[in-house]
Amino acid sequence: MSDFFIKKRSGPAAPGRGEKSAGLRRKGDADGGKGGRKKLSKRMNEEISSDSENENDEGAHKKQKGNVEDEEIDETPQEKKLRLAKLYLDQLREEEEKKAEDEEFESDLIAGRLHEDVLEQRGKLQRLIADELVAPDPAEIRLLRGHQLPVTCLVITPDEKYIFSGSKDCSIIKWEVESGKKVQKIPGGRKGTEKKHVGHTGHILCMAISSDGKYLATGDMNKLIMIWEAATCKHLYKFTGHRDAVSGLAFRRGTHDLYSASHDRSIKVWNVNENAYVESLFGHQDTITALDCLGRERCVTAGGRDRTVRVWKIAEESQLVFHGHECVCVWAVHKKKPLSTVKQAHGLRGNPGLEMPNWVSSVAALNNSDTVASGSQNSAVQLWKCGQGYRSLEPLFSIPLTGFVNSLKFSSSGKFLVAGVGQEHRLGRWWRIKEAKNGLYIIPLKRKNKEQMVDNSKTQTEERPED
Repeated sequence: MSDFFIKKRSGPAAPGRGEKSAGLRRKGDADGGKGGRKKLSKRMNEEISSDSENENDEGAHKKQKGNVEDEEIDETPQEKKLRLAKLYLDQLREEEEKKAEDEEFESDLIAGRLHEDVLEQRGKLQRLIADELVAPDPAEIRLLRGHQLPVTCLVITPDEKYIFSGSKDCSIIKWEVESGKKVQKIPGGRKGTEKKHVGHTGHILCMAISSDGKYLATGDMNKLIMIWEAATCKHLYKFTGHRDAVSGLAFRRGTHDLYSASHDRSIKVWNVNENAYVESLFGHQDTITALDCLGRERCVTAGGRDRTVRVWKIAEESQLVFHGHECVCVWAVHKKKPLSTVKQAHGLRGNPGLEMPNWVSSVAALNNSDTVASGSQNSAVQLWKCGQGYRSLEPLFSIPLTGFVNSLKFSSSGKFLVAGVGQEHRLGRWWRIKEAKNGLYIIPLKRKNKEQMVDNSKTQTEERPED
């Protein structure tokens, strides 16, 4: 140490003022070095403090992780099994609750459907849709032409894809609803060719299709009933037994039992599956012009000049008689008088002072609803609304169609109405409308949107106090 000190002191030194400045410079250097060391130490402290913070964070994280590991390690296998079992039970409980909600919803739907079926069987089901209907634009009504003579009858298949029509030209045409094209045609034959020709040789007056769409039945002026396979239009059977023109046909819903009505004033029951005749019923005093039925073992017939409507209870072999006139009436089975009547429903015809009501040539009802349609020769189809309890019949709107409306049918969904129109009446040639076109008119039935329904309901509630 002493040698080093001596050497350090024995170095050359600048004389006088230079020595002083050198001393000052050394002092500055010493101060600068000291200040630099302070700054460096401060910077080091800052860096060290940040490192210590990181170390503290890492330490806390490791400690927390260590605690978790300790907790996991502390859980025994039995406790782990218990915890997993609880989670599994909770998951099962949630799934079962969701399934129960879905089953409850489905059961509500099924209960509602069963309730509707019961009401339908009792004849008490009524869907209120008449107020939702809107008069169609005439440009949207389609005309299907293919028959040479007036269309007398028609049916719509249960799936609403096809329409069958019959005519005075003795032919049957199968139409596709969507495209309006002919799918198949069974041509009519001439008189005297009954033994050779497969089909009708007399005016076709009525037809019916089974509820499953399997069988098509047609009746003509030659007292014959033809049974066809609806899918292929293949001829299957021929029923004979009526002594005059067959004017009405209907299948009992859900079965292949066929009811037929005739101008011979009788109703006959047939079993199409077995190709067999069952029984005959009598009661009308004049020709029967129309027949219909639903699911019960009953049918309804309308007479011509005897002016009666009859409900036939097939099993009991009894009948209910209702007397009417040239008007549109709504009846209840348990009452002899109509619940509501509209006289001159389609206007008058004839010279002044000798006017007579236009005949109602066709009537159709949308099943289990409050909507009815009627047709005549006054160049219009009239739609009606049945009031609450069927105690009133109010006009909704009329659809212009030129000619005799010989047949009307609603589609099962109520999306469209089909009218069979001709230049002549279905049962005769008393009048002729030359400007009419023989064919089918497909009339779309549109419904109001929800906003219009709300506006209408508001208008009605606002107008009620003034009434």
